[in-house]
Amino acid sequence: MTRLGRTTAVVSTLTLAASLAACSSDADTLTVYSAQHESLVRTMLEDFTEETGIELEFRDANDSELANQIIEEGDASPADVFLTENSPAIDVVDRAGLLAPLEEETLSQVGEQYRPSSGNWVGFAARSTALIHNPSEISEEELPASMLDLADPAWQGRVGIAAGGADFQAIVSAVLALEGEEATREWLAGLERNAEIYASNTAIMKAVDEGEVPVGITYHYYWFRDQAQNGLIGDDAALHYFRNQDPGAFLSVSGAGVLASSDQPEQAQQLVAYLTSRAAQERLADSSALEYAVGTGVASADALPPLAELQAPPVDPGSLDAPKVTELMQEVGLL
Repeated sequence: MTRLGRTTAVVSTLTLAASLAACSSDADTLTVYSAQHESLVRTMLEDFTEETGIELEFRDANDSELANQIIEEGDASPADVFLTENSPAIDVVDRAGLLAPLEEETLSQVGEQYRPSSGNWVGFAARSTALIHNPSEISEEELPASMLDLADPAWQGRVGIAAGGADFQAIVSAVLALEGEEATREWLAGLERNAEIYASNTAIMKAVDEGEVPVGITYHYYWFRDQAQNGLIGDDAALHYFRNQDPGAFLSVSGAGVLASSDQPEQAQQLVAYLTSRAAQERLADSSALEYAVGTGVASADALPPLAELQAPPVDPGSLDAPKVTELMQEVGLL
């Protein structure tokens, strides 16, 4: 049976731990601000409390909301650990000087391409940029050679994006890091003219499937999850990978970091080390999340193209400038 076919039974250890925390004043409790998908994080940390005795209290919200909250709270933040869906938000917190350096042993559990040069946070999952398309509306030969080509006039009204989403904005941040400010501004201006704006990646997939637009910019796992559920939304859609180190082959990582203000730094470091451990990475690979595992020597779900085949461009995940992306998108009218 392939990993795609397996279903990981999520034992309610964390929920039970939360209820027991009130009865055990001796137990350590970490406050985790998490923007990653709740089911994925809970699955990866399934046995953490049992193995360490450390209880976990989660506060879930989106990337930018939690990053802004941490910055506003500053040294008074109750957060011990910050987990993001995309890396620009955790890098904003890092640039504000609010993260503690991670232990070298933790950093070494993932490849260098999945962690910033600062060493203050680490990737624990990844997702690939892809072009979702409808083969009945557009042939493979007609697809653009580069994601940047979607700014050309020929694509007017023919591409879908979720401009307001953290996913798309992370992709823009990669374009900025790779191509520079002026080229990114021109690309965004072309998309402002050409693109149909949707509320989410799932909405883009539905629009492509139904022929509203022939292509859309998305992350890989939305389509793979849909296929695992019998293609209820995207049964007529397919994925195209740009490869060739194109900006459209950008690999976005989810980040984990320890707050410098944590009053339980050792326990917080344990949590991040656990997320990047082989055990947690294998749970990710065996889960229905269908995101990429980034642990050294850990293979991702069998259904996914291997990471090495994606030919992602080299981008320091700590170089992604979320504030500048917001500025540029507002400048051209996409936000």
